[in-house]
Amino acid sequence: MDLGLNGKRALVLGASRGLGMAIAKGLAAEGADVVAAARSVDKIAEWADGQKQVRPVKLDLSDIGEVDAVTDTLLAEGGVDIIVNNGGGPPPGTAQAAERGQWVAHFEAMAANLFHMNGRLLPSMKTRGWGRIISITSSGVEQPIPNLALSNGIRSAVVGWSKTLAGEVAADGVTVNVVMPGRIHTQRVDELDAAAAGRTGKDVAEVARASAAAIPVGRYGQPSEFASVVVFLASERASYITGSRIRIDGGAIRSV
Repeated sequence: MDLGLNGKRALVLGASRGLGMAIAKGLAAEGADVVAAARSVDKIAEWADGQKQVRPVKLDLSDIGEVDAVTDTLLAEGGVDIIVNNGGGPPPGTAQAAERGQWVAHFEAMAANLFHMNGRLLPSMKTRGWGRIISITSSGVEQPIPNLALSNGIRSAVVGWSKTLAGEVAADGVTVNVVMPGRIHTQRVDELDAAAAGRTGKDVAEVARASAAAIPVGRYGQPSEFASVVVFLASERASYITGSRIRIDGGAIRSV
């Protein structure tokens, strides 16, 4: 199936590792020109291995000056067709223990600066009558994950923003969707398993086995499996999908 991505320009945030890396690779494989952004451009350059379709760009989402500088450059070059909003997760912790400063700092990086950047890049999509905005959140926005209070709360704000924006720009040919990963085997998930092991005194492998056993398919997902869905949503073929939340979790969320 031709996904119609050849020549489209995509901005993928958090592309140095994990889900962002897998998505950037998937888009490039379908012919898109990918601006792969992250704090560590060296890591992007390493996996991109000289691919002409992948352009590493340094971007720290917590730095509004850097966010605006990258956005200015993209706009000067004509903007982008696809935005994949993917950022790192905040540290584990309970809602009771989270302090105001943590909420403010992580909301700025994970939500406010994303909203700002997307808002600046959106007009060129509307002018062309075509665009895709895809935000990577977490299954925690549907079923809050214990000890991830900051993530559950802030990513839920991204869902509300996405749904609102989807209704505003649908007639302009721009789709806006949210994709919710479950337990996808990335470095981030390994870090969460290690944190759980530290809290409970269990072995990390034991924690991972118990976590996988709670998933109907009996295993963690692969980043490429997750990326395939995102690439489809970014394509011409997904033109009638907007305002949606899509779970990729092996059936882990049991609600209808």
